[in-house]
Amino acid sequence: MSFSLPGVPDLPDDVDALKALIEREVAALRADVRRKAEERLPLANSIAHASPMSSRSLETFTSGAPDPTSDLPAATAKNADASCADGSPGDDPWACLCSSMSAIPVSAALLDPVLDESGGITDFVIRAGNHVRSAEWLEAPDTQVGQRFLEARPGAATSGLLAALTSVFTSGRALNGLTVDYTEERHGRLRRAPLLYYAASCGDHLLTTWVPARSEAEILTLDAQHIASMGWGHWDLLSGHVSWSEGLHRIFRTDTRMPWSLTELCDAVLPGEVAVLAELITAVLAGEEPAWSRIRFRVFGEVRTLDVLGRPVAGIDGRPWAVHLVARDLTPQMRSRRRLAETQRETERLRQQAEAERHIASVMREALLPTHSAELAELGLTVAAAYLPAEPDAAVGGDWYKCRRLRDGRALLAIGDAVGHGLEAVARMAQQRHALAGLAQTGASAGGMTTWLNELLCSDASAMTATMITGHVGHDRVLRWACAGHPPPLLRRGDEVSPLPSDHLGPLLGLMPGYAYETAEVPLRSGDLLLLYTDGVVERRGEDITEGIGNLSRSLADHSGLSPGDTLDRIIAEYRRSAHDDDACLLAVQVD
Repeated sequence: MSFSLPGVPDLPDDVDALKALIEREVAALRADVRRKAEERLPLANSIAHASPMSSRSLETFTSGAPDPTSDLPAATAKNADASCADGSPGDDPWACLCSSMSAIPVSAALLDPVLDESGGITDFVIRAGNHVRSAEWLEAPDTQVGQRFLEARPGAATSGLLAALTSVFTSGRALNGLTVDYTEERHGRLRRAPLLYYAASCGDHLLTTWVPARSEAEILTLDAQHIASMGWGHWDLLSGHVSWSEGLHRIFRTDTRMPWSLTELCDAVLPGEVAVLAELITAVLAGEEPAWSRIRFRVFGEVRTLDVLGRPVAGIDGRPWAVHLVARDLTPQMRSRRRLAETQRETERLRQQAEAERHIASVMREALLPTHSAELAELGLTVAAAYLPAEPDAAVGGDWYKCRRLRDGRALLAIGDAVGHGLEAVARMAQQRHALAGLAQTGASAGGMTTWLNELLCSDASAMTATMITGHVGHDRVLRWACAGHPPPLLRRGDEVSPLPSDHLGPLLGLMPGYAYETAEVPLRSGDLLLLYTDGVVERRGEDITEGIGNLSRSLADHSGLSPGDTLDRIIAEYRRSAHDDDACLLAVQVD
């Protein structure tokens, strides 16, 4: 299958078709260049017969390349700028070699061996050299002509260079790219230069060249490729030669000695991305410079996302004879974006879940913790209640209270704390609160209701422990109450505040099946105020709960004479100014 773009032929969208397209384009280019070269030969031959020309001039004409020495005087071209130990070249072939040293674009020297009495090589003499310096602090070889090699290069012995050159001379085997960590002391300072040496024996002489192992510009380029996750490749369409930067090898994890051809590059592209790569390559082969294209490749089972930019390299006829591609690896950024998107989705999911829980909890709070009406005032009681969540956005947790008039004329007072936070704690709180409401209709005592509720929690394997205070206030103004692991209520009488006696206090609900909770009695007077509270009001991190109860008692005493509602307002204001980690509930009941 293929698709069409305005003004361009159909582009392949499968790998085999794309590779066939590239092979056809390259074959057509090579055939056209070969044909044009053959057409120029008859013209070149006719010119050669009409006007005597050297074979070099004919070659220059047919190849289109100028002769670099055609305009130089003969003496200048012959002698160039090289230095030789034995003067003018004359007819000596070695002297001719000396005179041509300046044409070598890298550091070069012609060496003669220095032999000892047994014929062993102890050193070399520099017979000729050129002007190319391989490092700023190293002299050019042409300034050291006539010197001993160890005198000119004292670090050659310790670096192993002298032994390597000696082996080349004695064995006849050329030296091809020996890495030498050349170190030398200059003016009291150690200097170092990593060099690559090449050498070959020439009869009784040794020709050696060397280059920096890696220039500063190359090091900076490699660093830039690594930092920017970039690389580039060059494909010569006529010769088939391919060269890649180290950055591109790093991206595709390939052997630096085996860069991929264009067709091999096609094998790595994901099936869904073939059309994009085809559009890029087709545009470059047509001599265009397309914009960056985002293409995904599969590299050793991993999908890598690259931004690819193509550029044609034109030949002498203006047609693209080579392709240059630059790639920028976006895989780390794409991974980060995916992780960020996943985090954002998870955060949004949790936000929506928390919002739903807050809404549900808010509705349940209004249903479970209502504001009390005038029916309690008929019994001579004034009541105020408050719920204080540990987190501002939370609507309700496991803390609860209950205060209502029963059919027998008594007032039911209760406060409790189910373990936990959130909807699970709300569910447990609702279960315990409604169970107590049902038990209250039986007319049972506070101790009896607490005992039955304890059995209910102990029989439920999924239930958790809880604390609770429950009690009744009748027409006789006596508080009859029971306690299950909960802080005792505070009684404000005049200016004095004290906890109710708690000798009858029992264990937490759901902890000990069969436990019988006791009921205690406390006579009340007109003006007395009872404060029931959960442990979130008096517990602080690193502080004993008795200290918290003492602070609450002093606050309650400081506000003597205030109504239950005003008293809670003052306590709540102080509570919010202090650090607290748990939900809290307050129930204030005043005897009129």
